[in-house]
Amino acid sequence: MAQPRLLCLVLLALAVSAQALTPSHHLTASDVARLEARLGQPFTDLQSAYFSIVGLSKLGVTVADADDACRFLTSNLDPTNIESLFFAAESSQALSGCEIPVSNETRDLLLAAVSEDSTVSQIYQAVGALSALGLPLASQEVVSALSARITKEDSVLGIINALQTAARLSQQAELGSILEEIEDLAARLDDLGGLFLQFEEGLEATALFVSSAYALSDHMDMEPPLKEDQVIQLVNSIFSKKSWDSLSEAFSVACAAAALSNNRFHVPVIVSAQGPATVSHSQPVLQLQVTDVLCQPLVSASVLVESASSVASKSVILSKAPFALRDGVFELNFMDSQPASGYYQFAVAVTGDSRLIANHVELKVKVSTEVAITNMDLSVVDKDQSIGTKTTRVDYPSKAKNSFIADSHQNFAMSFQLVDVNTGVELTPHQVFVRLHNQKTGQEVVFVAEPDNKNVYKFELDTAERKSEFDSMSGTYALYLMVGDATLQNPILWNVADVVLRFLEEEAPATIQPKTLYVPKPEIKHLFREPEKRPPTVVSNTFTALVLSPFLLLLILWFKLGANIANLSLSPSTVLFHLGHAAMLGLMYVYWTHLDMFQTLKYLAIIGSLTFLAGNRMLAQKAVKRIAAEQSSRLAKYRSLR
Repeated sequence: MAQPRLLCLVLLALAVSAQALTPSHHLTASDVARLEARLGQPFTDLQSAYFSIVGLSKLGVTVADADDACRFLTSNLDPTNIESLFFAAESSQALSGCEIPVSNETRDLLLAAVSEDSTVSQIYQAVGALSALGLPLASQEVVSALSARITKEDSVLGIINALQTAARLSQQAELGSILEEIEDLAARLDDLGGLFLQFEEGLEATALFVSSAYALSDHMDMEPPLKEDQVIQLVNSIFSKKSWDSLSEAFSVACAAAALSNNRFHVPVIVSAQGPATVSHSQPVLQLQVTDVLCQPLVSASVLVESASSVASKSVILSKAPFALRDGVFELNFMDSQPASGYYQFAVAVTGDSRLIANHVELKVKVSTEVAITNMDLSVVDKDQSIGTKTTRVDYPSKAKNSFIADSHQNFAMSFQLVDVNTGVELTPHQVFVRLHNQKTGQEVVFVAEPDNKNVYKFELDTAERKSEFDSMSGTYALYLMVGDATLQNPILWNVADVVLRFLEEEAPATIQPKTLYVPKPEIKHLFREPEKRPPTVVSNTFTALVLSPFLLLLILWFKLGANIANLSLSPSTVLFHLGHAAMLGLMYVYWTHLDMFQTLKYLAIIGSLTFLAGNRMLAQKAVKRIAAEQSSRLAKYRSLR
């Protein structure tokens, strides 16, 4: 029993590995251009300048006028504000020849911010400014301050800022505890359908996590604790959005794209066809684009077809064939393998760099061809074989010169073959139809042509059996052959001949009207059931009297027994209780005559609540009176005994 279970587990593991994730979203060339345009907007303040200048540098682009950008930074700098110093200093690093003036007061302000009393964001901005300005700082003290603040600010953005800060510290500092936060943050990611991973905080936090995790891992030369599937899910999540709501969101996407395309450990591979994944004898070369997530070609990679198999027959026709690199595009002449038309499943491997992930992909490639019609034979066959059959051959795309006449004693027959123009191999396309069109009435009748075991298509029309499909309308019908398939470059609609069909006169309709679906339909009139007749008035009155008789009997019994009406208290609660009770009885009558269930329940809730409160108050008063009367009687009895 143990061996079969072990075998099942192995097969399951192989199936899971064979269905490894590949990036379904990435930045195309147009996406990168749109991202550059979003980041290249005019500056409004230091923060927008930081997002634009640094974000463009992540994409390998510089601002249009570096001198104007530098003057904007220095003119808007507030040397007494840590955030302002961070934005200006970080931006100046991406501009050549731009220096930010630093005074002793500025240095002391930044160093003072590196403490446990500051937030993680303030520590990150202070360390970033000090690092960008080239000022010394005690890295271990920063680590201690960060560790203390993380325990107090256990938020996603706070820990991301801590990772960004640690990437700017000395490698001699004890950064291991900060690096461990990457795994803790990865555990907080939400898995959406096995395709996406993201934080509840949104796209910006997810993208900054990726960039900061790889920045710190590269800085420490330690692989981040992220699995390959997790990286691919993060890629799908970050790049699935093609328009960005804010400048900061576009900046975060640029940072993530730069980190995923240039780090020491994981570089996701994007493999896509250059244009449609289709080859033919006129276009025999399959072209693939192999890029990173930033749409930069991986020209140093090697691309290999591990196998190419037919989707229909599952037979492998190509294996271990390399692609050739030409002008940044990988090419393979697949038609050299002489594949038949159809669809083929390609297993492609991208190698040449140990950092590559998602480098085993599957592509579906279509091999298209042109179809030719051969051996088109038309004939009218007499059912009793009394007249010899005469066959007429028609060559595509010509039309038969003479019409073919068939009545109820004859069958019209057609046979032909479909072959590949380039190879001569017989084809069986998915769609082969014979259409008969009455040009006078506009009526159309379509039949399916089926091939026999020798792939010869045959169609035979028995006018006697098929008369109902033509509504017994005699006349001249144009005969068309329609051939279509997704793999055909030249779908065919061929007017082969004219066929005159003659049906029995008594079977023909009195008037021949063209059929059309787009005419008004007759109005549908609903006939509701008429209500039943009411019973006679005598029966209704008798039933009403019987219903009211118990109430009359109650009054008679009260009179005979002597009802103690004098004991009825006229306190407000008593009066309200009896009025509420009477109102509920009246409500039952109104429900019977005017109201529906929901209206009645609404009114009953109001009246019932008031009646309940009044009844409770009335009973409480009676209980007080009864207790007082009992105490008085006991006191009188006690006095009589004395």
